[in-house]
Amino acid sequence: MKKIVFATNNAHKLQELRQMLGDRYEILGLADIGCHEDIPETADNIEGNAQMKARYVKEHYGYDCFSDDTGLEIDALGGEPGVHSARYAGPGHDSEANIDKVLKKLDGVGMSERTARFRTAIALLQGDEMHLFEGQVEGLILTERHGTGGFGYDSIFQPVEGAGSTFAQMSPQDKNSISHRGRAVARLVAYLNGHQ
Repeated sequence: MKKIVFATNNAHKLQELRQMLGDRYEILGLADIGCHEDIPETADNIEGNAQMKARYVKEHYGYDCFSDDTGLEIDALGGEPGVHSARYAGPGHDSEANIDKVLKKLDGVGMSERTARFRTAIALLQGDEMHLFEGQVEGLILTERHGTGGFGYDSIFQPVEGAGSTFAQMSPQDKNSISHRGRAVARLVAYLNGHQ
């Protein structure tokens, strides 16, 4: 069985990928290879960050690797928070503070102008070949939080295909069926299953 590293410490993401790829690959997380450092994410776009993390693992640990990065792009804010989504309100990855900052910046902006999209980029480095897989979902930024599920900006993002629910109001299965990450992961899985 081929080993491949997913550059994450998120147990939920690891489990999801392991289920989707079945027994074709052994998916290792960063902890499994002894990588406990904070991998730099200093690119100016999500594609660059994903590639940076995959290269870091390959160069320092020798494993083929894939890595993801996600950004929320709000049209009325010129594409912000974009590549800075996780740290929009500061370095602490504070989701509630990030949401508060978005809502404050959009105060007074009408619903028709609150269009946004989530984009995920997955970079796969196999040998010396880099492959990119993307997924995105269009939606609106609501004026207040709705729902308690999900994470990040899910409670204020209402996808166009979501029947009036935010990501935070959906079951994980429903969210994954239309989400940016779900779409990017599906493309990665299709590629890996077809290139063994």
